[in-house]
Amino acid sequence: MAKIGASIQRLIDDMIDTMRAAGGAGLAAPQVGRPLRVIVIGVPPPEADPARAEEREVIVLINPQIVRRSGQRQVAEGCLSVPGYWAEITRSERVIAKGLNREGREVRIKGEDLLAQALEHEMDHINGVLYIDHLESLDQLVKVEPEQEEESGLSEPAQADP
Repeated sequence: MAKIGASIQRLIDDMIDTMRAAGGAGLAAPQVGRPLRVIVIGVPPPEADPARAEEREVIVLINPQIVRRSGQRQVAEGCLSVPGYWAEITRSERVIAKGLNREGREVRIKGEDLLAQALEHEMDHINGVLYIDHLESLDQLVKVEPEQEEESGLSEPAQADP
């Protein structure tokens, strides 16, 4: 088991707070100016109240990697790094990822649908990729209208930053 130092623990806490304050479903360290391989994901279970983001269980992965992908699906994806827009892209239906949790133990996360999407999205960030890099053209971006934001309670469709 690896020891996760106090500075990384503070970073994780700050990332969780930032993700929740922004109404996002995930955040990667490079999004907050830290060139580290750390991600946090707070995807609500299907039966959860989306307005209660503080109650979501948060997944923390340090040095994460995707070890298996399967299936494909089209998803509407937005990002806190590209506010006010979303686009349709292709993501995996199922993903298995591994990394260290905040206690320093290796964990494997099996994700389907939104969790799989969030894992891929946040790992893209730590690899220097944004969802818009998956588009053939920036003309595929769709501007989020203010009334869409108010109706959904999210800043982006489907997952706000997976």
